Amino acid sequence: MFLKIRAKVNAKKENVVKKDDQTFIIAVREKAERNEANRRICQIIADLYGLNIEKVHIIKGHKSPSKLLKIDLN
Repeated sequence: MFLKIRAKVNAKKENVVKKDDQTFIIAVREKAERNEANRRICQIIADLYGLNIEKVHIIKGHKSPSKLLKIDLN
């Protein structure tokens, strides 16, 4: 399963907005330094789907606000 994510980093409050089945806007408190925001985004998605964080991978957009994530549901 693939998800499109639009990330907003260094936000005052964490927020998840589901635009459709495969598109989310996620605001996180972490800064875009040392991969902190990416790890938090993966953790939020893993919690949302009830998975372990190792099942969520960023395919595209490690250094961009627009990201493509792959989720292993097996």
